[in-house]
Amino acid sequence: MEFFDGLTGAARIGLGLAAVGRPAYINLGREADLPADRSVDAMRDRAHELLDQAYAAGVRYFDVARSYGRSEEFLASWLPGHDDALVGSKWGYTYTANWQLKAEAHEVKDHSVATFDRQLAETRALLGDRLGLYQIHSVTPDSPALTDKALHRRLSGQGAVVGLSTSGPRQADAIRAALGIEVDGEPLFRSVQATWNLLEPSAGPALAEAHASGRAVIVKEAMANGRLAARDAEALAAALHQPWATVVLSGAATAAQLTSNLGAAGLGPSSVRPVEAEPAELYWATRAALPWG
Repeated sequence: MEFFDGLTGAARIGLGLAAVGRPAYINLGREADLPADRSVDAMRDRAHELLDQAYAAGVRYFDVARSYGRSEEFLASWLPGHDDALVGSKWGYTYTANWQLKAEAHEVKDHSVATFDRQLAETRALLGDRLGLYQIHSVTPDSPALTDKALHRRLSGQGAVVGLSTSGPRQADAIRAALGIEVDGEPLFRSVQATWNLLEPSAGPALAEAHASGRAVIVKEAMANGRLAARDAEALAAALHQPWATVVLSGAATAAQLTSNLGAAGLGPSSVRPVEAEPAELYWATRAALPWG
């Protein structure tokens, strides 16, 4: 896909701000990764530190979402002077924790047209025409986003490349359904972002189909929300070496983690030691039980 044309080496690693755009997330080890002060200013400083480091190392794709707290705001304040940075955001979840570490619900999912209209306006107010890729957040096979034709037409006319991210044990079904959606005879979705890692590789065949049809493929959660953190470079390298992978996201929360993550670009396939994959249902049940911290 043209949006990602020319990315090689470390530039095939993108930086996602899910872990540093808000004080709480489900990555393991956050107590050691983040400062005790998780104020807005402290988290903005951490995000900017990582953005500077990633950009200097050659990273060019940066991934945020409406539900990642203030991630869009943090990225928007960093973007001036980085004219070749590629920006993707997502809509479909609303951040509800109000910058608290403990909350009854940290985010609420809604794929309605009304949520799209509201969140697109919020994103454009922060990112303006720097928004290059706009994705529906965490589509599952039962999502109305796969069948709502009014939403499809709105998506096709909003100006940025249209993509989706997927989650859950039936990612492959959601991906294949999305690949068949057209507006005025043209494919609606030009990119797919999915969870793929050594523990949960079940979406691989569907991602290969997406790649073969000309879509970009973005891999998220390559380290399984910290479960593979001890082998982070290997885990990212495993994703980078999939023939269908366009970009693999780092979700680093510290400079040391980002340095280690970026080392994946220099690892060959033989560097990746085998890991026994889990059944998809077990993997996603385990993920759902991880604490926010």
